[in-house]
Amino acid sequence: MKRQDLIDKVKISGGNFMFVVNVEGAIRRNDKWLLIHRSEKEEHAGGGLSLVGGKCEIEGNSSDILERTLKREVFEEVGSEITGIKYVNSSSFVTESGINVIDIVFLCHHKSGEPYAKSTEEVDEVIWMTTSEILTHTELPLFLKENIKLAEKILQDNMQVKY
Repeated sequence: MKRQDLIDKVKISGGNFMFVVNVEGAIRRNDKWLLIHRSEKEEHAGGGLSLVGGKCEIEGNSSDILERTLKREVFEEVGSEITGIKYVNSSSFVTESGINVIDIVFLCHHKSGEPYAKSTEEVDEVIWMTTSEILTHTELPLFLKENIKLAEKILQDNMQVKY
């Protein structure tokens, strides 16, 4: 379901919503992070680089909606499965069209399926980048760099606990 269809459905049903809930995956494999080059067709941040993710759909009473949404969106957009989902960060922003969004980022590991631009309406290409490449990239948004730094810190903290 497209975001505008979801918003219209909420409005039609008389719902009084405040936020769209979006989830993103900081997906790691072989010391690199999976980024997507967003399709120019995307309303928010079209043409830019971002983590893989998408919006939660209205489900009524349910459990693990954030994690299930992330798994669904990763598979729909890049054809891959993920594992080891851990919370990284949450934030809010307002889109160019005035929609309030709560964004939740999770650290996850690539499980299977070689990523590719499966959903060409949303993704132009997939790119693997190291933390250093992301942090020194001059055209990436600050929030993306901050989310990668936080995810990297979680990985480093987990490595220190194990050894």
